[in-house]
Amino acid sequence: MSNSYTLSFTAEPQHIDVNGHVNNAVWVQWMEDLSTAHWKAIAPLEHQDKYAWVVTRHEIDYRGNIKLGESAQGTTEIREGPRGARFTRYYSFTNAAGKEILSAQTGWAMIDLASGRVMRVPEEVAAPFMPDVEAS
Repeated sequence: MSNSYTLSFTAEPQHIDVNGHVNNAVWVQWMEDLSTAHWKAIAPLEHQDKYAWVVTRHEIDYRGNIKLGESAQGTTEIREGPRGARFTRYYSFTNAAGKEILSAQTGWAMIDLASGRVMRVPEEVAAPFMPDVEAS
C-alpha cells in the first residue's frame, strides 16, 4: 500500500537520555524521518521539487520505550485525504516483541517552495498516498 510506509530505527548513544532510553525528542525526529522517507519513496520528483511539508500539530502517546542497541519498527499511514492545505499522518512504533510503544498523529501542511506559502494540496499530489478503496 502506498498510503503506509515502514522503517526500522535503532537506538544509538546520541538517542539515549538520562533515563537510559530513547529521548522523546528523538521519537519526534524519527516520525519526521519516516514521513520524509515515505514522501521521497512515493512522490514523483516534480512534486518533491515543488512542494514541502511543515508540521502543524503533534499528538503522541508513549506506552513504552527502547534502550541503547534496541530497535523499533515505525510505520506511518495516511488514512484520509487532505483538507485544504492539511492532512494527518498516523504513526505506530513497535518494539522487537511487537508491542506498540508509541502511537501518534501529526498534522502536516503543504508549502509551495517557490513562494514559501501554505497551499491547498492538489489532488494529483495526494492521490499516490491515498488508501486503496475497495469496491462494495
